[in-house]
Amino acid sequence: MKVAIFGRNFDKGFKEYVKKFFDILHNNNIEITIYEKFYDFLKREIDLNTDLVSVFSKHLEIKNNVDLLFSIGGDGTILDATTVVRDSNIPIVGINTGKLGFLASIAKDEIESALNSIFSREYTIEERTLLKLESSSGLFKEFPYSLNEISVQKVDSAMITVHVYIDGEFLNSYWADGLLVSTPTGSTAYSLSVGGPIIVPQSENFIIAPISPHNLTVRPIVLPDTSKLQLKLEGRSLNYLASLDHRSVMIKNTEEITISKAEFKIQLIKLNNTSFYKTLRNKLMWGVDKRN
Repeated sequence: MKVAIFGRNFDKGFKEYVKKFFDILHNNNIEITIYEKFYDFLKREIDLNTDLVSVFSKHLEIKNNVDLLFSIGGDGTILDATTVVRDSNIPIVGINTGKLGFLASIAKDEIESALNSIFSREYTIEERTLLKLESSSGLFKEFPYSLNEISVQKVDSAMITVHVYIDGEFLNSYWADGLLVSTPTGSTAYSLSVGGPIIVPQSENFIIAPISPHNLTVRPIVLPDTSKLQLKLEGRSLNYLASLDHRSVMIKNTEEITISKAEFKIQLIKLNNTSFYKTLRNKLMWGVDKRN
């Protein structure tokens, strides 16, 4: 088995767990290739055994060349990892060094048991839908896709008006601080914080959710993911902020944006002892009440 490893810098308190992670891989004769920037960090922070280790920096170097990719970090690291995996169908498994971790679900004290399950193929593959952004100026040319959400937001005190059309039919003009279009995966991220619903990952829907709308009757709406959305911007400001997950660029108020379902999906590994509902209960602390 050959695996790719992608990650972000982690706190010193996580060193022993990362070292244990690599020791288990080496003891099982797993061939390893590590993302170059993360490799440089690991060499400084842990005693990294370089046997069976190579380095990669571009997605084409691992496409058709590894069995899966380990993401070491939080959910944001998995969002970064999607820009490396892209349309290669390489499954991603997340080891959580962060806090909440809806996507990076393996906790530090579960690393050994999780790896044993993976080596024994006691897991399933979940496919997650991405959003695709097309624009009049060619925004995000290298990778115009997002796993969580696409957002358009104001950058100053003036509100933004976003005119939204669904499959050519006018829906609404959102006068707000901004607007989110979210996947089911992103329903537990930014969309949740602005009042959007939680959507089961395989539900084949999108969410349109305004950010602090001026009209209080405006609420999030759930659409089938076969829909094509057109966004037209209006407002006193000349520039706004467009974001795909963690990546952002400034855009002109003349920008027109089209959002649709991507032509490929991201593969996530789900261990057999986990489920979306279990993750919801644990991460959102449902049922945790001192009165009970």
